[in-house]
Parts: sequence; structure tokens; C-alpha cells
Amino acid sequence: MKVAVRDITGKDTGRKAELSDDVFKIEPNEHAIYLDVKQYLAHQRQGTHKSKERAEITGSTRKIKKQKGTGTARAGSIKSPIFKGGGRIFGPRPKDYTQKLNKNVKRLARRSALSMKSSENAIVVLEDFSFEQPRTKDFIGVLKALGLENKKSLFVLGDINNNVYLSSRNLAGSEVITNSELSTYKILNANSVVFLEGALEAIESNLKK
Repeated sequence: MKVAVRDITGKDTGRKAELSDDVFKIEPNEHAIYLDVKQYLAHQRQGTHKSKERAEITGSTRKIKKQKGTGTARAGSIKSPIFKGGGRIFGPRPKDYTQKLNKNVKRLARRSALSMKSSENAIVVLEDFSFEQPRTKDFIGVLKALGLENKKSLFVLGDINNNVYLSSRNLAGSEVITNSELSTYKILNANSVVFLEGALEAIESNLKK
């Protein structure tokens, strides 16, 4: 599968990038995609939620009123959940939300997501570029040249490029990552995925393993 390589002005450079059919043109496995996205979202949860139960409340342990003769229900502790300031019944406790997923399933999910984007003509290959200094205006110019200014876009770099990353950081609809940060969720969450030439070889090599 061949895709035209464009420059940051949106013009065709006259060169073609060869995209592997094993990565960008397979039959998508929706269940693998579901499992990978589920794991990704689960890992976004900190799991630090906690409330105090009655054993953790600071307060007197004396019996607050006599057992009988008050005309009301018996009560033994001010820390009881039925009183204001008492403990919480079955409150949340810290929990680890991480999930295990086979590496081959994760690779299949990413290949499936990329194949879906490829079938939608939502894959763009851009020649490697950089900025002299971080400037949001310059990055917006690239988006406009590619027709992505009003769409969610994901830029995948071959190596860390702070100037490009910092130039995009203020834009809610665009995200810049390196090839090692590529995930199924991020692929599907973008309307278009823009690969810099330097990222393609590493991505294909990793997903073919």
C-alpha cells in the first residue's frame, strides 16, 4: 500500500511511502480493539478513592444513651453510620485497576485500528520537520495546510521533538506523540493520524513482531 508523502505546506513531495499491508490493511479484530481500549481506560484510573468507615472515625466509644426507656432505637456509638459525622457504610477503598493483556493481542488491536483508519483514508504521511522554536501559530499553519484545523488529529513522531510538541500543547484537538506512545485508544480517538516518515519504520517493525 502506497501513500503520498506531503510536506508541511500540504503539497505532494512526489515521493510515496510504502505502508505494510500486514499493519495497515488487515481485517480488523473488533474484540482485540475492545480489550486494548478497555485496558487503556482502566489504567487512567488512580484508584486512590477512600472514605472512612466507622472503625476509622475519631470519637468517643462510650454508649451515648441508655439501652431502654428512651422510646427510640438503641444506639451504642456516636461513630455509627446513621449519625452525622459517623463512618460511611461500604465506602470506597483504594483499588488497583490495572489489567493484564497479552502483547500479541495489543499488537493485533493496534494493527486493526490502523487498518480501520487506512480504510477511511484517514492516514497522512508527512516528511520529517521541526520548528526553530516552539510556536503554536506555526503548528496551526501545518494543520491548516493539511486540512485538519477543525478535526481531531494525532501526530506520530519518530523521535522526541520538544519544539513540535510544545507548539501543539495548547491545542485541544491535536496531540503529538512518539512512536513508542502509540495506543489503540489514541488512534481511534483521532479523526486523522499523521505519521512522520521517521516513525513508520519503527512502528511497522514493532507491530509485526
